[in-house]
Amino acid sequence: QVQLAESGGGSVRAGGSLTLSCELSGYTAETVRVAWFRRAPGNEREGVGAIDRGTGRTWITDSLQGRFIISRPNGNTVSLEMNNLAVEDSATYYCAAARYRDYWYRSTSYNAWGQGTQVTVSS
Repeated sequence: QVQLAESGGGSVRAGGSLTLSCELSGYTAETVRVAWFRRAPGNEREGVGAIDRGTGRTWITDSLQGRFIISRPNGNTVSLEMNNLAVEDSATYYCAAARYRDYWYRSTSYNAWGQGTQVTVSS
């Protein structure tokens, strides 16, 4: 079983930037894809982006393209760079790991989840 731990959340003013990190541990060899999701109070969980650990292919949801970047700085870390943050980006951000390749934006594609890290953007 793989474990995931997010870090890097915090409070920032609108227009600022934050970079979140997701550290994988345990049986990481089974993980083929890592994604970021977020959930704001009163909203459903939504897919932010994902990266394929084999091909390096990345996805970012359309509404966040140009501001959010997902990368893998080393084998067991996945980063989410968030730029020009807006108040509506405030949410708890989760990373998730998948054993199989399926639709990246579906939470059901992932078998392991981190505890989440809070991002608060103020105006």
